[in-house]
Amino acid sequence: MNAEQLDNLRYPIGKFNAPLTIKREHLDEWIDDISEFPSKLTEALKDLPLASQSWRHRPDGWNITQLVHHCSDSHMNSIIRFKWTLTEDDPTIKPYEETLWAELPDANEADLTNALNLLKSLHHKWTIILKNLSDEDLVRTFLHPASGNTSTLKRTIGMYAWHCNHHLAHLRLAIEAQGKY
Repeated sequence: MNAEQLDNLRYPIGKFNAPLTIKREHLDEWIDDISEFPSKLTEALKDLPLASQSWRHRPDGWNITQLVHHCSDSHMNSIIRFKWTLTEDDPTIKPYEETLWAELPDANEADLTNALNLLKSLHHKWTIILKNLSDEDLVRTFLHPASGNTSTLKRTIGMYAWHCNHHLAHLRLAIEAQGKY
């Protein structure tokens, strides 16, 4: 497998690229993507045999179990980052080592019920916050110390909508590959 093929498996929907001007239509679509993610994920997983959870979307990629647990970890961090940004001026967020988190025992628990329930609850709370952001809230910023970048909440909404769709695409690729990787 060449580098381009691997990159296509790593980023099946492409890398996140925010529009220069983020409009209300973008936000509405992104918030819908975030809101609907737990049900789309649950639907995609519903008829899979337990053995399929070890399937990967690419060589050296996370398996389906790790992918689902990663989403709950990532989105848990995100809602906390949103709350910090809404309640503090330009906070510096806390990064985490997602690759190491994917190796922890909870990220390898075969029963995905708790991770899916967590996602459902998180996304419910998160959607309430997102749908009630004012124009002033949307331009509030936080600093990510690992990258040194400052990001607005409106851009971050787009990034997490992309994140949801990115990992749904990974799940679909893993299902198509059926243990090939």
